[in-house]
Amino acid sequence: MRVAAKLILASAMSLGMAGAAWSQTPAAKPAAATQAAPAAAPAAAPAPAAAAPAGFINPPPPQQAPQPARAACNTPGALGVARTVEIDTTGGPGFGFEHFKELDFLRDKEVVLTFDDGPWPKNTPAVLKALADECTTGIFFSIGKHATYEPEILKQVYAAGHTVGTHTWSHANLNNKKLTEAQRKEEIEKGLSAVKWALGGISPSPFFRFPALQHPPEMVTYLGNRNTAIFSCDIDSFDFKASKPEKVIETVMKKLDNKGKGIILMHDFQKHTAEALPELLKRLKASGYKVVAMRAKFPASTLPEYDQELMKDIKLPTVSSRPVNSVVTTVSE
Repeated sequence: MRVAAKLILASAMSLGMAGAAWSQTPAAKPAAATQAAPAAAPAAAPAPAAAAPAGFINPPPPQQAPQPARAACNTPGALGVARTVEIDTTGGPGFGFEHFKELDFLRDKEVVLTFDDGPWPKNTPAVLKALADECTTGIFFSIGKHATYEPEILKQVYAAGHTVGTHTWSHANLNNKKLTEAQRKEEIEKGLSAVKWALGGISPSPFFRFPALQHPPEMVTYLGNRNTAIFSCDIDSFDFKASKPEKVIETVMKKLDNKGKGIILMHDFQKHTAEALPELLKRLKASGYKVVAMRAKFPASTLPEYDQELMKDIKLPTVSSRPVNSVVTTVSE
């Protein structure tokens, strides 16, 4: 995401808390939500050996059942998954050459598909269908608030065998100087707690992407202490700017032809991405690209204080979990 200095300055001035503003909008009004344009900023590489602050207690990874496996592929000629890699997130490794250049694990013609800002009605299910049709997979970096709006959609993402990571609580730009360190940590931790809640108490992977790829050095260190991998990207689709699905495909393929491989940043929040994905996956296959699945060695651990804080901010369901047709019955019309 190498943009001209002029664009970086304009984006930095306008971004602020824009992401937080649109993510406050309930899922019932998706048309009102708009993704703010990201502006990359140099990031400090995570320090694997960074010492945790005095008094900091990092909970051990939770013990939980294995994630459901991807469905067997019965589609001849599908894109599929070439290989699966396991990531030890101890110390907070960074991935994506836009900011982190230490861990170059992709081979020529290999890609990782990543999707930010979901879950969202219609668009995320459409992305899931496109991936299923090609027997392939991706990483979904979920916004905490959106997870509380659409927990059932996020459960579908997890049940299909895709990797679930996090993307803050409200899509706040953590480089915003108006935010205190406590507020930045809350964005990270409450977002993680919200995704865990939406998954029915199942912890997601300790994979995190900063909104707008803005990496405050102190938060990079914090995530390292929390044993959370940080994701930038190699190929930015700029799908939030695309006026039509064809533009998303053109942007991704042109950048891939130049770089030959990479972590692709897309948004399952965006309609044009959902519309573009079936053809994009076919183009990847036709061009000889192979998908790599990334899995975490252990699940993320939430902090109890943020689990409790989350309960104050979301409207929890009632005790009953019965389907509507077993609760409400038409007796006359």
